[in-house]
Amino acid sequence: MNHKIEILTTPSCGNCKVVEAMLDEMNIKYTVIDVTEKPEYLEKYPIFTAPGVVIDDKLVFTGIPKKHELLEKLSA
Repeated sequence: MNHKIEILTTPSCGNCKVVEAMLDEMNIKYTVIDVTEKPEYLEKYPIFTAPGVVIDDKLVFTGIPKKHELLEKLSA
């Protein structure tokens, strides 16, 4: 599993922390992007709910993904 993973977050996003903890638990590396500091990400990935989970430059999930769905996408 060698994917580029980005978590699109906002400062007050509690669900973002859940996704980050899930990835930490699975020992998967990711980058956190605060869309309030980098609004260009909202132009590229127009999300209305944080977090957005971007895998290999594609928006794959918004909100909290189910763990098995996340693993399925990462093992592809």
